[in-house]
Formats: sequence, structure tokens, C-alpha cells
Amino acid sequence: MATTSANGTNLFDDTSATAEAEAAEAARQLLGTLGMKCEDDSTRDTPRRLAKALLELTEGTTREPRRHLQVTFPPVGRPSLIIAADISFTSVCEHHMLPFTGQATVAYLPSPGAEIVGISKLARIVHEYAARPQMQERIGEQVVESLTECLDTQGAGCMLRASHACMTLRGARAHGAQVTTEHLRGVFQTDSVLRNQLIGAMASR
Repeated sequence: MATTSANGTNLFDDTSATAEAEAAEAARQLLGTLGMKCEDDSTRDTPRRLAKALLELTEGTTREPRRHLQVTFPPVGRPSLIIAADISFTSVCEHHMLPFTGQATVAYLPSPGAEIVGISKLARIVHEYAARPQMQERIGEQVVESLTECLDTQGAGCMLRASHACMTLRGARAHGAQVTTEHLRGVFQTDSVLRNQLIGAMASR
């Protein structure tokens, strides 16, 4: 299947087409077992589409999101809180392989004199950590851990709010329910003013 180069781009070898074909055949068997034979013009190609969709939704497994934090820029003035709010994301629940979608708010406070990253990179790391079989809680932890370890910060935070198909479409069928998770490091754990700014940025959306 796909492998990853040093800079995080996908490298596809000759086995990728074979892997997709094998996944499509497995999907055909699964759907057939569930009573969907996929034999007419409308459904004959459904197994391939299903396999391709899952490969697309989980393409983050072949990427290293932290590469986006390697290019930095000189600071401007005194350290100020940087918040990127309303970052839409889609992921797949690793327990049921059903999608969950939502918004993330990501923030960090650079240390005095520390360089900063381009603001689009905050969205990119959310998207790539989400593009894996995942848990919402893990995405937030991975984002703040990456910011803390790759940048010189006084603290980092990530809040996510999402609707999970595994909870709204099946099981509890809690239609309209959303799950909010909060992940904090450094000053966001100790400074209530900064924490409230992060919470306020999420709540205002």
C-alpha cells in the first residue's frame, strides 16, 4: 500500500492497486453476507467505491502531521495567544468504522522570543490526525502533544466538538448529540483567563 517519504508525502508502489482490489473484494464479500449481492448496474461497483472511500477517509495513516510544524517564522513583538477556531474535520470511528464530523479550536502561546508557525498549519495537523481510524479524544491529545514537542511554547490547547454516527445513527440513536473534548498543556492548565479564551473561541462558533 502507500508508504510515506521523509517529508510526509505519499509514495505509491505497484502494490497499491492490488491492495485496493483486495479491499474491494473483501467489501463485496462483506456486503454479500449482509444481503447486498451487488449484482445489478446500480450496485455492481459499490464494493470498489466503499473500499476507495475508506482509503480516502484514512489517508492520514500514511502521513506525518508534525512535518507541518517544521517551517517557522520570526516572532512579531511580545508573545500573544494564537487561536485557530472553527476548523472543520472528518474522521472515522475506529470502533465501528463510521464517520464523525465536527469542529476544532486549536491554540498555543509561544515562549518569549520563540518562532511561530503559519496559521494554516494548525488546521493541517488537525485534518491529518483526523484522517485515520480514530477516537476524538486521541485527536486532541495528538494535536497538543505535537505543538508542545515541536514548538517552543508556554502551553497549547485543543477543543473538539463532533457528532458521531456510531451514536446518532445506531445504538443509542441520540440524534443531534455532540461530544466535546478538552485537551490542555502548560499555562492553559493553570491560567484560567487563557483557558476561558480558548473555551470562548469554541463556544462562540
